[in-house]
Parts: sequence; C-alpha cells; structure tokens
Amino acid sequence: MPKPIVAVVGRPNVGKSTLVNRIAQKREAIVHESRGVTRDRSYHDAEWCGTEFTLVDTGGIETGRSDDAFSGRIREQAEAACEEADVIIFVVDATTGVTEEDETVARILRKTKKPTFLVANKLDNPSDDKTLWDFYALGLGEPIPISAGHGHGTGDLLDDVVEALPEPTPEAVYPSDALRVAIIGRPNVGKSSITNRFAGRNRSIVSDVAGTTRDALDVVVEREGRRYRLVDTAGMRKRNLVHEDVEYYSLVRGLRAIDEAEVCVLVVDSSVGVTEQDQKIAGLAIERGCALVILLNKWDLLEDDRQREEVMQSVARRMTFAPWAPVLRVSALTGRSLEKVWALVDRAGAAHKSQIPTGKLNDMLAAMRESGHTVVKGPKRLRIQYANQTGNCPPAVTFFCNFPELVDDNFKRYLENRIRQVFELGGTPVRLRFRKKQQTSSLS
Repeated sequence: MPKPIVAVVGRPNVGKSTLVNRIAQKREAIVHESRGVTRDRSYHDAEWCGTEFTLVDTGGIETGRSDDAFSGRIREQAEAACEEADVIIFVVDATTGVTEEDETVARILRKTKKPTFLVANKLDNPSDDKTLWDFYALGLGEPIPISAGHGHGTGDLLDDVVEALPEPTPEAVYPSDALRVAIIGRPNVGKSSITNRFAGRNRSIVSDVAGTTRDALDVVVEREGRRYRLVDTAGMRKRNLVHEDVEYYSLVRGLRAIDEAEVCVLVVDSSVGVTEQDQKIAGLAIERGCALVILLNKWDLLEDDRQREEVMQSVARRMTFAPWAPVLRVSALTGRSLEKVWALVDRAGAAHKSQIPTGKLNDMLAAMRESGHTVVKGPKRLRIQYANQTGNCPPAVTFFCNFPELVDDNFKRYLENRIRQVFELGGTPVRLRFRKKQQTSSLS
C-alpha cells in the first residue's frame, strides 16, 4: 500500500536533516553545519506507533536575494515536495527568532492548504519557550517546541503528524516488482539529465556545476507494463579527493544505492572518454554484484570520427574487465538513443537473475573435455567432473574438480567466455567457484 508523505521544509540550517534522522532513526540524510547542504529532495521510510509514512527532506527554501546560485531551484524543489506531501513540517530556529526567510516560507506554506505543523527547533531546554511568541506571527498556528538533536518534543510532534495523515491508498510507493536501477558515474556527466528524461519531469536539479546532486534520489517509472525504480546517485569522486564531510557522506549514499541496485547504468562523459575514476566506479558496481550498462553521454559534442574513435578506444582500454557490459552512445540533451537504454537494462536485469540449467552446463563441460583444453602443472592435470549454479543475482557457478588450486586467471577467463557463448548473460557479471569433488557433501 502506498505510504503517505510528510515533507520537512524550512530555510537552511534550521535542523531539518537532523529532525529527519531522528524520525527515520537512520543517519541517511546529510547533516552538516554548512548552509544549504541538502539541495534536493531525499526520501526516507519512517514509522510511528505502527503507522508507516515516507519522510521527505528538502533543500532549504531561500529568498531570491541569496548568493547561492541554487537558491531559486532549491525553492522549486521544496515547493514540489509540498505539492507531493500529505502533511508538512515547517522547521524554524527557536534561537534566532523569526527571520525574513521564515516569513517567505510561511507565505508559501499558507497557500498549500495542507496540514502544516510549525516546529521551533533547537530548544534544548523545553521550559525556555519565551521566544515562541514571535512565531505566532507566521500565521501557521501554535509553534511546537522541540530539540531534534536531543529528541525533546519529537514524540508529541509525531503523534500529531500521524493523526493528520490520510488513509493509505492501495498502490505501493516503491513497487516490489520494480527493477532497481542505479544511475552512477562521476560528477557532472549528465546523470540527473538522463534521469529527468526517463522520468519525464524535473526530478533532480540539473546544472553544469559539478557535484550538484549530493544525495541519492529515487523515482518510479512505468514503461510498457514494466516498472523501474531509478536511483540518481551523487557523483562519486576519488576517495582521496573527498575533502569535505559533505562529499564523503554523498559518496557513502552513492555506494548504498549501488548496494540496493540490480542494474547499474554507468554514465560516461564522451567529451572526456572513460577515465580511471569511471573504471573504478564500474568496478565497485561489479564487485557488489550488479549488472552493468554503459552510456556514453554527450555524444553529440564529438565533432569528428577521430574523437569518436578515441572515446571507443578508451572504453576498450579501461573496461577490459567487463567486455560483457553493453555500451550505448547517447545524448541527454537531444534524447539520442535514450529509448534503447530500456532494452539493454531489461536484458541485463534478466541475465542478472538467470537460472542456468544444470544439464546444459554439463553438456558444455563435456564439449570442453573433448577439446582437451585444461590446465597442467607438473604431474597434476585439472579435471572438472561436473558443475551447477549455486547462486544468482549475479549468477554463480561452482565447478567440482580434482585440483582447484590449478585454476589460474587465464583458465577462469576461458571458462567464463565459454559460458557466455552458450548462455545469454550479457550485461551481468558471473561468479566462478572451484571446489574439490570430495567436499560436495558439505555444500548446501
């Protein structure tokens, strides 16, 4: 069943993310003293007294006079969150009193006509409520004193919020049958633009400033009867370049998105080619068992065949460890070939869940034995008796043999290539394991 949505809004640095973490009981929202850290909406599952709901942590709403280049779009994102929400929590800073920005936010919220709770945060001493009187002037009812950091007053707030929530509707917010797809890559390669193209609306802030998307953002897309849960992740930089805490938390969120994904779509900037960092991000996705599709974005910026050939050479050079990953040349700006992405994602997702018939697998081994290709070291000769699939998502095949220690990287590559020739496994990694035949009784 779909969960009702609670949006947490307010000007920057009033403690919205701290309150979200307190309610969700997870450290998922980015919390930092820097003004305006949370730029996009981010979604979190929460529950209170048996009632489940989705919590939305928004970017701080700012007036147009702010020096922050994102302030106008942050305001749009917060307004969009209010449109989506069933209940709104408006957070103000009890230690500073009413500001002009608070008044601006209040004017926005008074127009929503949705249940709104005015929350005066950072009131660490509950008895010190003298500053609350100023907030009555905002015209949003009685201010509720809380301390998100210490938890004072949050229980009473949640009692009121849950009471104001509407009855849930039949469909799930994130359908369980939706294919989980993470859009990954370096900062400023076009991930948010591609996500917006897929979603058909401005779901993420799109800018030519590197690192705009700091949190991972989810959106469900339905196409031709199939549903996809797209996660637009924060651009992941090299670990040794992550100087600010904010960047570090964004990197962690990006890795979490990969951990939850079935298929990762690696977006590469064609004007630069596949870089070492692209290579490492792809390696992270494969290491965590995700299927992989590679999009060469901004292909329209390449002016001649020489530039195009250099990009394809960078793919061949940097992605030797994943020759099975399909590569598609696209443009988020013009929409070039983006419709073809769905078919590649579907095939990669299906391969990721593949069940390889044991009979056909052992028929392949029989053909290999007839060819005589094996590993010989001294008096030892590798003989593989049989194999079966022992895992999926991604597929894992265990080979039972006489001398597992003889298996080297070259023979593993040979085996994987033979498996891929026989079975439809494009787009997914394959795990190969080797066991002595005598150990089969201990395997489950």
